[in-house]
Amino acid sequence: MKAWIIERLDGIEKARLTEVADPVPAAGEVVLRLTCAALNPADRYLAEGQYPAKPPLPHILGRDGSGTVVSSGAGVQDHLPGQKRAILRGGMGVSRWGTFAELVAVPAESLIEIPSGWTEEQAASASLVYVTAFQALTQWEDLPAQSVVLVTGASGGVGVASTQLGVAMGYTVIGLSRGSEKHAALRSLGAALLLDPADAQWHKTLGEFLGKRKVNLAIDNVGGPLFNQLIATLGNRGRISVVGRLAGEVPRFNTAAPFFRRLRIGGVAVGAYNQESRHAWKSSLDLLNKTAARPLIDLVARIRSIVYSAG
Repeated sequence: MKAWIIERLDGIEKARLTEVADPVPAAGEVVLRLTCAALNPADRYLAEGQYPAKPPLPHILGRDGSGTVVSSGAGVQDHLPGQKRAILRGGMGVSRWGTFAELVAVPAESLIEIPSGWTEEQAASASLVYVTAFQALTQWEDLPAQSVVLVTGASGGVGVASTQLGVAMGYTVIGLSRGSEKHAALRSLGAALLLDPADAQWHKTLGEFLGKRKVNLAIDNVGGPLFNQLIATLGNRGRISVVGRLAGEVPRFNTAAPFFRRLRIGGVAVGAYNQESRHAWKSSLDLLNKTAARPLIDLVARIRSIVYSAG
């Protein structure tokens, strides 16, 4: 089969298209012929050596995807050849070869049916971002009802998912994102306010909009200098769910900042398949169906080269 492989952890742009052996399903596994695969920031992190996982090289990236079952190993009964399936979670693209290929072997427990009314493109792009967003929103058990949720990198995959799910949960969702076109798309999803982090007045605009209210939860997909600015927006017992670090390290973080407002910071990590992931996926679907929301597809292309761009 054809596949994009990386031979060193020196960047996703160094991936090259080549021929590798077709996967053979082990017991409890299914081989999918992929129709679509999604590119996530986590793929970039791994390719740059910024990820805890250090897979044997060469390696095939890609965690999400959808396709058609072509074969199965012993013990598989629920996924028959010819059926369409998508990948929920597992080691694909991390500890084992992933979806940037024509075929991929997947543990049967990591497969899901494509939701009714969804395209394969939507299903292929959804699982990682919605499971991550759901966990970012729900890992704080005492988050007040009708909270204010501030999402950085709101036009990215987890940002869009956080906006959709947060709106369905009844929260006031505020997005930080660059560009008026992106703002229009997020506004159509129900975001109450869109702000540009490059605008030096965004804090003032946020304060005027909220009045006496403060941000209860920030979902941070960006990191870097913006992280310190988020601290200032939080009210008493405010929380930050840390998802990504596209802007790099947080400079000069003052550890005293959380003291007097009892702020809490928690990381969000979506690991291999488990019951928590399946619960998060089912709950996300219930919320999306509540508002008739669907994944947003920015671009569908037949990939001839890999270029990563952070939106």
